[in-house]
Amino acid sequence: MKNQTLPQGLHYQFPFIDRKERAQLLSWIETLVPLWEMRFSEHNPPPLNDEQRPLLRPVYWLGNWQFACLDYYHPPKGVLNRCIRAETYPKELQKLVDRIEFIARKRFPKSYFPDKWKLNTCLINFYGNKLEDGKWVDRARVGEHKDFEPGPVGSMSLGDRAFFQFVNGKTQLGEDNIVFSQWLEDSSLQIFGGDKWKSKVFHRVQRVEDKRKEIIGPKIEGFNTRRINFTFRYVPEEHIYPLAQLPEAQKSDIKGYIETLANSSNYYKNLLNP
Repeated sequence: MKNQTLPQGLHYQFPFIDRKERAQLLSWIETLVPLWEMRFSEHNPPPLNDEQRPLLRPVYWLGNWQFACLDYYHPPKGVLNRCIRAETYPKELQKLVDRIEFIARKRFPKSYFPDKWKLNTCLINFYGNKLEDGKWVDRARVGEHKDFEPGPVGSMSLGDRAFFQFVNGKTQLGEDNIVFSQWLEDSSLQIFGGDKWKSKVFHRVQRVEDKRKEIIGPKIEGFNTRRINFTFRYVPEEHIYPLAQLPEAQKSDIKGYIETLANSSNYYKNLLNP
């Protein structure tokens, strides 16, 4: 199965990358040191009836880093001081991004694309099992959410396949809530765009299989990765800030993260020692 007939605004391709490209990606990604982030911070404390907590999975961002404690990027109101300029794509990834952009523009109407659209942001999610109190706990899922970045979104998967769903909302339960479901296979590409899939419905990763028995990606203490997902999005350049231009409160909230990243990344090391 290479392509499916899908509703307008959805595209799925399996396989998208070949074995050589997969191997190159995994070789490069093993050099990364993913970051465990907390959801809140001193200047962005938990709301009433919520509490400080870590994300379910370690992450790594390219293009810009949207720290959870800066409340991510969510236009139209959440655009200031949310996105910190990050490392650029390595050449092996940039080639794939160019292909994804070409496919998106070929498959989707021009009305789906804002001016200057390009997939300049990548969130790398590591899905797997986390060691908690001496037991391995499955943390391979993502709850209902929306990607607020304008224009189509590209999603590339490696490892065990994931059960991906679009749903009508966070509070509705049952089968009537599900708009569309699809398995995302190893080495596949999913693209979604348009008002319905970007704005009107939520999406989630309901579960990730554990059949390949393949631990992939970098070594992460207390965590075994069985799926890696690259989510490519567009953030207007004017909304991506150099670290030096952040207000002091936001700098303070992410200082520890930047120092951690600097231990393994020359880019972040140079940010601390310009």
